[in-house]
Amino acid sequence: MRRSLSLAAYLAYSRGSSQDITRPEIERPQGELIWAYAVEPQHVDALQQLAGRLAAQRPGLVMLLTTPDEPIEQTRSKNVLRQRLPADTTANARAFLDHWKPDICLWAGGNLHPAFISVADENEVPLYLVDATEALLDHSAWRWFPDLPRALLERFALIMARSATTVRFLNRIGVKDTEVLVTGPFQEGAIALNYNESDREEMASLLRGRPVWLGAMIQPSELDAIMETHRVVSRLAHRALLVVVPDDPADGPRFKTRLQEKGWRVAVWSEGAMPEETTQILLADTFGEMGLWYRLAPITFMGSSLESGQWGRDPNEPAAHGSAILYGPNVRRYLSSYSRFAEAGAARIVKDSETLAAAVQRLIAPDQSAAMAHAAWDVASQGSEVTDKIMDLVQDTLDVMGAR
Repeated sequence: MRRSLSLAAYLAYSRGSSQDITRPEIERPQGELIWAYAVEPQHVDALQQLAGRLAAQRPGLVMLLTTPDEPIEQTRSKNVLRQRLPADTTANARAFLDHWKPDICLWAGGNLHPAFISVADENEVPLYLVDATEALLDHSAWRWFPDLPRALLERFALIMARSATTVRFLNRIGVKDTEVLVTGPFQEGAIALNYNESDREEMASLLRGRPVWLGAMIQPSELDAIMETHRVVSRLAHRALLVVVPDDPADGPRFKTRLQEKGWRVAVWSEGAMPEETTQILLADTFGEMGLWYRLAPITFMGSSLESGQWGRDPNEPAAHGSAILYGPNVRRYLSSYSRFAEAGAARIVKDSETLAAAVQRLIAPDQSAAMAHAAWDVASQGSEVTDKIMDLVQDTLDVMGAR
């Protein structure tokens, strides 16, 4: 590797910093540990999804997900630890890496930390830069260290670039000793959920010709708005069927009572009931069958999003199964994902029963819901391809490390 005077100068400066050393407070878990760094919300989401998929194949694997700021939300995967990355000094980097001893590092986007990257390289931690983008690699503050970006980037074993523009930037600053691939953006992707094919065939036969829409992950406080929406939708399409999935299936009896109090003709899935021609609402109050409901409903309202204080639910699920996406304004945990779908015309925000009813009425027309669903699938499948590549890369690296 070529020697860099700029990197040597930066590290000498960082060693002389008077800042106190930040030492990790959480004990390192046993087993394989991936250290991941993310500066953008979409990378946080994508890395958490990646961690969940990896844990399914490598039980006990943990991801330490670090960000520039303190995390403000819960983790979405049980095998993910969230931490703020300490100030970029050599002392902090040594304390961090001596404690966590990561098996591999995934650095997403850019925003490079020279001390952490250099110490990780010294400790022989395999370094991979994913979704590299020029905007996060070009630091005006580094103008006094002209060859610093090149020196840091060449410490990565592989760079996955977002675009050809990023590759041209890497060539321009002299990166030659690292393999570079153009893979596209790293973002959450679609994951198909399991379902019972015989149930799907029977339900599809029963519902043939009926407009169907789904209220998924509904909170008890949202149920009245969902019922009012369906009342309005039924005036336009009197055979329309609403499938309601409580966020917590234990709320099923409470939902059933409320629906019946309002005069709806209800079939309850947990009781073995199938919708009849006169059924207006199917209460799907069981675990593990979302794959079935997403496949049957061309329109999905993702609940846990209408009321203040809620966090939303994962829009990649309906996108993976050909369903157009509607959602409320309170989706902070998945905001970057919803924004991505909305920008592509694949999702639409609503604020109450009136706007939700207007959106469902518009999408009842098959061509309208199909256009949105197709756009959602395009966005979600793009993320899946890149995630699959990173999955393979991580698996191969961990296998090699374990064989030593």
